[in-house]
Amino acid sequence: MASPLPTEARQLYIGLMSGTSLDGIDGVLFDAQALTVIGHVHAPFSHALRDELLALNAPGDNELHRAALAANAVARAYADVVSQLLEATGVARKQIAALGAHGQTVRHRPDGFDGYTTQLLNGALLAEQTGIDVICDLRGRDVAAGGQGAPLVPAFHRAVFSAAQTDVAVLNLGGISNLSLLFADGRTGGFDCGPANCLMDGWIARHRGLAYDASGAWAATGKLLPELLAALLAEPWFALPPPKSTGRDLFHLRWLDAKLTPSLASEDVQATLLELSARCVADALHTTMPQASTLIACGGGALNGVLMGRLAALLPGVAVQTSAAHGLPIDQVEAAAFAWLAQCFIERRPGNLPAVTGAAGARLLGALYPA
Repeated sequence: MASPLPTEARQLYIGLMSGTSLDGIDGVLFDAQALTVIGHVHAPFSHALRDELLALNAPGDNELHRAALAANAVARAYADVVSQLLEATGVARKQIAALGAHGQTVRHRPDGFDGYTTQLLNGALLAEQTGIDVICDLRGRDVAAGGQGAPLVPAFHRAVFSAAQTDVAVLNLGGISNLSLLFADGRTGGFDCGPANCLMDGWIARHRGLAYDASGAWAATGKLLPELLAALLAEPWFALPPPKSTGRDLFHLRWLDAKLTPSLASEDVQATLLELSARCVADALHTTMPQASTLIACGGGALNGVLMGRLAALLPGVAVQTSAAHGLPIDQVEAAAFAWLAQCFIERRPGNLPAVTGAAGARLLGALYPA
């Protein structure tokens, strides 16, 4: 969306997001005053970097060294996106107040006394490469305060998508799905639901050599396997009450393999994984916001027509729409949220919602690497 304000009147931030799906980096130039995106760039990870980031989600040899090199590579890839974004929009670096950078999650284990979350990104190198103040490590402080460190987007979703006198839910369909609950009475909730794309992407990569199932076309050729779906939904994590979050630490192909029986057709497994992704969202919404009028979907999974169709079928009476219908394209929402979180840091405003994450209180999120 183009901002109507002249450049000198804007409060400009950059948001950089690379999510669990590992499909690459989304960068946005964000006008924080008008809550609008001025420019957007998407850049896929190189095959080598994507493979290494995926490998670092599991224990392996020489992890510290490999993780440090990957963090440098992520910083350089982020810096390239910043350069492309500024060139495309004609905005000078000096006009950017700060950039909020998520980094690439390779571990997310926030529960308990020694809980932690790890997003690979060399913030110092990113500041050096861009010449812009960098705000990163945006999840760590919430975890330190006893929270899940996720989801962090519900407060931004309320600022952008809430509607008067109606309960609205916002659904991000990345590698993992998460819901933001924007209640008509002003309360805001949110939590992770389970796998969105991560299992489907992994399964189609294994069997067909593709990065993802475009529009759910392969899943549509298969049939639902009720016994497998029941085994998947029996995972104890699904029954946990919010606050809760998850990631590839739990939902990976090894988790799936342990529940498979011999001779299952690969397309039937894909169809069942798609149903799992839809069911865990629908079940969660029925439980936590039964009066929802609208479900606004964003993230790459919102392009999966079969998945969106299943959500609509499982949620009769709920208008299932994409964020594009509400002014923000599906691939820009999360990056815009991290630009907004950078603004919160600069203005010394808390970025988390304790009711969502379970943290002991509101906290200023992020670490600053000055330009």
